[in-house]
Amino acid sequence: MTNLAAASTPAASRAAAPARSRRARIALRTTAIVLAAFFGIASGLPKLFAAPAAVEAFDSLGWGAVGMYAIGALELAGAIGLLVPVLSGPAPIGLGALMVGACVTQIVAFDGENAATPLILIVPLAALAWAHRGRNRELAALLLRRGA
Repeated sequence: MTNLAAASTPAASRAAAPARSRRARIALRTTAIVLAAFFGIASGLPKLFAAPAAVEAFDSLGWGAVGMYAIGALELAGAIGLLVPVLSGPAPIGLGALMVGACVTQIVAFDGENAATPLILIVPLAALAWAHRGRNRELAALLLRRGA
């Protein structure tokens, strides 16, 4: 029983994860920072500040300001999550799901005009989600401890 409890701690899950080279850690961190900058600054903030292009796009979808602010807030939250270690597992999953929706929306509503962008972004998000999959267990353990 003691071994099971010890194996479920965050330190034990990190110890059980395969060791990454310094270059791999730098590449993952750089990818997370670049994606966080994109989702936070280039994508989320223009929606939250109601940039004319964003307003026009969401109005043409029929989603209006509410949809624009909701998507902008989700993108900004995801960007922050990419940079917070305990959220680095679920954040790329959430942003990846958002990109699937963005791709479908681009294809259906805008005749695929910019459908490649979300598809391209899914690739590094999937890599981050895979690399940080152990963080999901850590977050679940943390939430279970708080709830008990």
